[in-house]
Amino acid sequence: MSGYIRGFRLIVYDPDASFNPRLAGDYAPRHASTGRGAAPAHSPSTAGGVWNGATLTPLERPAGFERRAAFTPEEAAEFKRTTSDRIRSRLPSDADRLTQVDIDETYVETEVFTLDRLRTSLIVDPPHGRLPDLLPEARARVTARPKRSFEDPETFGLAERCLLGNFGAGGSLASPPLMPSEVIPGYYEIVQTDAHVMIFTEWIHDARIVRMNSTHLSPAIRQWLGDSIGFYEGSTLVVDTTNFRGDTHNLNSGERLHVVERFARVDPKTMRYRVTVTDPDTWATPWTAEWLFKAIDAKIYGIECHEGNYAIEHFLRGARFEERERSRQR
Repeated sequence: MSGYIRGFRLIVYDPDASFNPRLAGDYAPRHASTGRGAAPAHSPSTAGGVWNGATLTPLERPAGFERRAAFTPEEAAEFKRTTSDRIRSRLPSDADRLTQVDIDETYVETEVFTLDRLRTSLIVDPPHGRLPDLLPEARARVTARPKRSFEDPETFGLAERCLLGNFGAGGSLASPPLMPSEVIPGYYEIVQTDAHVMIFTEWIHDARIVRMNSTHLSPAIRQWLGDSIGFYEGSTLVVDTTNFRGDTHNLNSGERLHVVERFARVDPKTMRYRVTVTDPDTWATPWTAEWLFKAIDAKIYGIECHEGNYAIEHFLRGARFEERERSRQR
């Protein structure tokens, strides 16, 4: 796929309303049933607008920077220059490296990818900037997954199948925790009414509905994007998400994944996205990451991934062709 324009949409009740810090304190009257803040009718949204959440800052500190919280400008330039080589080295096979050509500046909107304040990782807790070690049961769960095979299309990745945009280490642009891709920009737009917030992610055209001041669905109901409820802490929009499907496995997580996101406006053009992740079946301790979203004046376009996804069919057709050729040569 070429010409990546990807996004995430947050829609607000009044998209033309400007943010007024003086009014932020009026954002959080106590909610009678939950004791949490609820946004009054027709108030401007802290998180509302169209945002660019793209960053080249890695989730975890790379090798050689374990004790370094920031790159030097020269190191940052080299890290950015070698991005496509790093992506290519992580692809699962030589065939993928040969055919996955759309990962360099010819196709990628490299101008929107920057290192967030020259930081070496998005993770801020643990302080060493790395994910907690996977628990033994999590490693066993990952090992037991069916391996990618041309014998079964369901062994391919969720992104390849256009089900969920899980990239790289398995992070998703849509299913929380929202993990940036190094290839596809994370454009976001948030739309809000008194009862709901909609978080629309252009890749892969996913809309997550956050029920404000509500309670979670029954644990028996599992969804690709989880079940999200929201409330306000002062002027910060807090979104609490549980009830994930086991096969979402965002960053190798399991069904007990619990994600708390905080969308906090820093200034009229900047929003801090901070996310805390807990999963007792995957990591021994919770972890937290954060980075900045930048407001943009742009439209977000639909990504018809499934409708134009001929790759899986061609993978299988090619494998069957090779099998017939090998059979003829015997």
